[in-house]
Amino acid sequence: MLNVETLSEASVTQQVNGRLVVETEGLGFTEITEPLSRWVFGTGVLNGLLTVFCRHTSASLLIQENADPDVRRDLLTALDRLAPREAGYVHSTEGPDDMPAHIRTMLSGVSLSIPVVDGQMVLGTWQGVYLAEHRDRPHTRDLIVHLIGA
Repeated sequence: MLNVETLSEASVTQQVNGRLVVETEGLGFTEITEPLSRWVFGTGVLNGLLTVFCRHTSASLLIQENADPDVRRDLLTALDRLAPREAGYVHSTEGPDDMPAHIRTMLSGVSLSIPVVDGQMVLGTWQGVYLAEHRDRPHTRDLIVHLIGA
């Protein structure tokens, strides 16, 4: 029989909103675990739920392995197969990387929910939080963070 272990219990007494601006270098992954961790700790919220939301349709958010960079290279290869640039898309006014970027965002998502316990995001040993840039050129990406808890 499986049982759920209670890690903490409290009334919701606080919520905090923030903004994280990420400058990307173009296609690839930018790890944002550290700035999110510092922000969460600085809020004073010990237990709650962190929501991270990307305000763009050609970039997304992922929780992924942060130990071996080959994982991120393989993920880019997989995304190239799922949404190739040369697929004859109707929407092409913003360049050949735009429509595949929209598809990649649809597949990977624009928001994450991460539990917070004892003032820290509860991530696995090898997990990191990433902004995935799906366009070829550098962009400025705007993320909204919301932490609710006690």
